[in-house]
Amino acid sequence: MVTFTACRSKPEVVVPARATPHEVKQLSDVDNQRDLRLYVTFIEFYRRRTVGVPEPSAASSIIKAALAEALVYYYPVAGRLRELPGGDKLVVDCTAEGVVFVEAHADVRLEEFGTPLVPPYPCVDELICQVGDLRAVVGKPLLYLQITEFRCGGFALALTMCHNMVDAFGKMQLLKCIVDLARGQAVPSVFPLWERHLLVSSAEAASESYQVHNDAKSPLAQTPLMILKEMVTRTFLFGPREIAALRSSLPARLAQSATVFELITAAVWRCRTAALEHAPDEHVFVLFVTNARGSWKRDPPLPPGFYGNAVFSTIAEGAVGKLCGGPLTYAVELVHEAKIRMTDEYVRSVLDVLARGERYVNVALDKTFIVSDVSRTGNDLMDLGWAERVGGGGSMAGDILNRLASAYMSCKNAKGEECVMVPISLPELAMERFASQLTAVTKEHARSSL
Repeated sequence: MVTFTACRSKPEVVVPARATPHEVKQLSDVDNQRDLRLYVTFIEFYRRRTVGVPEPSAASSIIKAALAEALVYYYPVAGRLRELPGGDKLVVDCTAEGVVFVEAHADVRLEEFGTPLVPPYPCVDELICQVGDLRAVVGKPLLYLQITEFRCGGFALALTMCHNMVDAFGKMQLLKCIVDLARGQAVPSVFPLWERHLLVSSAEAASESYQVHNDAKSPLAQTPLMILKEMVTRTFLFGPREIAALRSSLPARLAQSATVFELITAAVWRCRTAALEHAPDEHVFVLFVTNARGSWKRDPPLPPGFYGNAVFSTIAEGAVGKLCGGPLTYAVELVHEAKIRMTDEYVRSVLDVLARGERYVNVALDKTFIVSDVSRTGNDLMDLGWAERVGGGGSMAGDILNRLASAYMSCKNAKGEECVMVPISLPELAMERFASQLTAVTKEHARSSL
């Protein structure tokens, strides 16, 4: 794997291109989760086109100007978070203090990152702004953007944002706004809406409100973790043949109804559990987030342009013996049953729990596969015109949960087929067992990054 050191410029503060409202914005109960007090990074890679493109040195100036213009529309992002008395709730002070922009150069070619371009990215920390403590969010810039230009003229955009402000879909909406403006559009394709009141508990937390899972013996902050220093990351691709192989192992009824997400999640959960060699009588979990923008049948629904946190976690639980020793059907059905719990009653009960400042998901990390699906965040709409997107997504860097969680992303394999890429981090020996298990369950060699 190629190694390099990026030469970074001094960080600059970019403020909105024009005057914006000075006000205080309330966050939703979902935004205000203490577990979201952290910064998360997405990276997008671009190859410059050869016709009608600006000079290589102009790319940074174009992106910086587009960022300043985007902040006019997303002006709360140019503000700062502050705590209300008691420290449990945050608000956004729309001060227009600005965000951080860094220009960097690396003596490496885009082709040296590999094809397809998937995590783990070489020297990923060199592509990302240095934020400091990733869990200190109060009073700091809410967005950090680094553009790293490569020797070939290609470049990487690394967008690091405070999770209290946006989820993955909101972050990609903001990035799409920057791309639209950098491409030369006068206005963004999608106008942002705040509307955080739509995800606030409508009543005092009721006694019948429930927590999705609460294992008091193993709180999230105290759970013994796998040995992270010996962890390795690989990305596995699920294309048409892999999906067909998984479907062929299911009964006809389930093979027809199961979604791609359910198939992949069930297979990876099963193989991961076997690779970690949990005892047959233990119970393990898969935790995944569901996007309320489409799955929550709210009336009225969350409006287009909403860029706050609108994802809710659900959990499937299974016995190790049945999960690893039985057919894939067992895992697929558990994942499907967890997905359909995303009802209006469920969401409102979760909001009640969050309004009390409590955690509604509390599981043992060493027995839990954490996954999110960001394969439909609009990567195909990220073309700059003068530069084409060639890869990117979650960075698999930074906070422990960023490295342990698997974010499904879309890409194309060497044949040009649309695939779902699944990055996963495991101890080295467990990774070898996982790859072997996945090969068996897909009945063919599972292609992975090395």
